[in-house]
Amino acid sequence: MDKVIFLFLRRMRAPLLVLIAAYTIAVLGLVLIPGVDAEGRPWHMGFFHAFYVVSYTATTIGFGEIPHAFTDAQRMWTIVSIYLSVIAWLYAIGKILTLLQEPAFKRAVVEQAFARSIRRLHEPFYIVCGYGDTGRMLVSALARRGIRAVVIDRNPERINDLELEDLDMYVPGLCADASVSAYLIMAGLLNMHCRGVVALTDDDEANLKIAITSKLLRRGRPVICRAETRDVQNNMASFGTDHIINPFDTFGDRLGLALHSPGTHLLYEWLTSVPNMPLSEPLYPPHGKWVLCGYGRFGKAVHESLAGEGVEAVIIEADPQRTGCADRCVIGRGTEAITLQAAGIEEAVGIVAGTDNDANNLSIVMTAAELNPKLFMVARQNRHDNDAIFKAARLNLVMHRSEIIAEDILAQLTTPLLPLFLQQARGQSNDWANEVISRISAVTGEVVPEVWTLTLDTREAPALLQVLAAQDVRLGEVMHDPREREQLLPCIPLLLQRGSDIRLMPAEDVVLRSGDRLLFCGKSGVNERMTRIMYNGNVLRYVLSGEERPDGWVWRALKARD
Repeated sequence: MDKVIFLFLRRMRAPLLVLIAAYTIAVLGLVLIPGVDAEGRPWHMGFFHAFYVVSYTATTIGFGEIPHAFTDAQRMWTIVSIYLSVIAWLYAIGKILTLLQEPAFKRAVVEQAFARSIRRLHEPFYIVCGYGDTGRMLVSALARRGIRAVVIDRNPERINDLELEDLDMYVPGLCADASVSAYLIMAGLLNMHCRGVVALTDDDEANLKIAITSKLLRRGRPVICRAETRDVQNNMASFGTDHIINPFDTFGDRLGLALHSPGTHLLYEWLTSVPNMPLSEPLYPPHGKWVLCGYGRFGKAVHESLAGEGVEAVIIEADPQRTGCADRCVIGRGTEAITLQAAGIEEAVGIVAGTDNDANNLSIVMTAAELNPKLFMVARQNRHDNDAIFKAARLNLVMHRSEIIAEDILAQLTTPLLPLFLQQARGQSNDWANEVISRISAVTGEVVPEVWTLTLDTREAPALLQVLAAQDVRLGEVMHDPREREQLLPCIPLLLQRGSDIRLMPAEDVVLRSGDRLLFCGKSGVNERMTRIMYNGNVLRYVLSGEERPDGWVWRALKARD
């Protein structure tokens, strides 16, 4: 508020001086000019009456001549005062209107309102830097889960889009450069309710500076960053950035996973997709010769992944010297049939269209499909607003980096045990993954399961901890329906973490301990029912023993009387 007042007073200094001078001259004239009272005796108006008269004449309200009728001299001076004060007011109002249109003043007002909205937050929130496609997906997903977010983006159109979004809760937004530490502090970096910072701008250097600022000013708070180059990724990792997402490496890694373990890849897809959406079908990328169009950051990541699986890849690149393409590189864009034929598209089993232009990528896969209809087709989608045409292309796999980043970050923020489970799952066999998939589909049917984490502590499971202090409770015992205890809840325990001990797919006879962390997946709504079991002692008692005990002192008194 100090900045707003400072700008107002600095811009309005001259108009205020003009107004003060006009009122001073008008009041002083009325005091000095003699008048005549009702008996015809001379009198002089006091300063209070003079100011009162000038006040209602200057505002053109008009009130009359008080306390006595004016003389001609007083009326003449009143006319001068009216014109003098009206001109002063017109000048001041004009300056006020000009001030309201000044970018600096509007900026100060917006920043003050933004800072006030941050101070009013009394629940956990995350600072999201960047509101492009990825930021929009992430903020929307967090709002659906009841998690607060604060947005900073340097593009005013994106902040306007945020204000127009139909979100489940209010999300404060500020148009500013998030790499400037003052704006991060304004967004609540030092606020006790800030739970972490997510850097999603389209500038790796800005994301790097956001990470450094966050780590220096608020140690201990998690920082999640997007990085699209290996150098920046390694730089972020060097000073302890908690999670770094390179969408190109992530996609290349998952493509390689689908090549050697389709079941594990499908498990990834099911557990990281939006709950209640239709389950995706398994992918079976063929082994053989692949054609890779584009050897930029994405192309290099995919080529490295294919090479790691022992898959041959022929590269098509328009500028091989700039990208460093030297191994079997065909010069061209891949949009022409002659270039694809030179790369051997007829005998290839798959094609990856990985340029940074959506139109070129679609042209590549359409041309390749005419030359070889049996191709496994993969394309990179750069813009979210091209969803419809990419769906119409009926590709086997689409690399949408915004979705990859948003899903990865959402898993880190909402279900912190899920990345650990997926990491452990990669060390298991494809048959193990297929068995887990079968169990999930048997529980959730044809929709993506909901995934949640449960920590056995006083905040999330106070009722269970009281019972654990007196007796052993097994995992399967708390998985009964609180509405009908003979029925099991439609969920599956995926992981149990007890200190450094990690158990995949824990058995139902495992004895629970205080401090255990559990990862579940199941039907939508099961999480809320399990939360009731952990919180409510009566519900937990019913689930464990079948005993229904009335709650509240009135019902307990009536029960005792019976």
